[in-house]
Amino acid sequence: MQIREALSSDRPAIRDVARRSLEASYSLGPKAITSAIEEWYDEERIEEVLDEETNRLILVAEQGGQVVGLSESVLSGDSIGTILWLHVDPAYRGEGVGSALFDETHRELYDRGAETLQGRVLADNVEGNSFYEDRGFERAGTGEVDIAGRTYVENLYTDADELGREPITDDGRTVYVDHNNHESGSMAPFHVVHVTEEGSDRYGYYCSNCETLANAMDSMGRIECDNCGNVRKPMRWDAAYL
Repeated sequence: MQIREALSSDRPAIRDVARRSLEASYSLGPKAITSAIEEWYDEERIEEVLDEETNRLILVAEQGGQVVGLSESVLSGDSIGTILWLHVDPAYRGEGVGSALFDETHRELYDRGAETLQGRVLADNVEGNSFYEDRGFERAGTGEVDIAGRTYVENLYTDADELGREPITDDGRTVYVDHNNHESGSMAPFHVVHVTEEGSDRYGYYCSNCETLANAMDSMGRIECDNCGNVRKPMRWDAAYL
């Protein structure tokens, strides 16, 4: 088995593996799965990710000339590497594909400057949570994510001893960036920002791609950073960690 960076020619295989992974892992209807694939694995979007030179990384696992798994991760401006997706073709689960992808993703992110590694998993994904726990990661926080109109709890895992809340100043006011609570963006995660260090009252979001505050949210739950164009969309799709 070979782990390598994805190529443009891998786009159809990436979509296919992601689809089969979602179908095997969750009781989602065909329309919901199709929507997920079109949202996150559109071939143009994959091409954009592959063209980025810095913070995005897609690795594929290849066996016998066939792509059998993939990982997508991001390195944000605060030196945190986040594994966004880890998909393995159901026909190849139990053969160490997920572990090999994780290990190589871990190495690549640290080689690129990550000081902390994170992973996000739906709370009811028993195997996914165990995957991180077996590797010594600690659960550092939770969040919520909408999938096909249903709200799920999502666990955040990290290899850091503690992340906590970091004070920053906005127009002369001190607010607190919660590194234990963030949501996916198109370029890098958005961290939740609180009014107090204790975490009372949400102040807005912090774009970890360019390290600025992004407070504007539209009626559909969409947030866009005016500084760098990083976008938080109102839904995220989890993956299978096997």
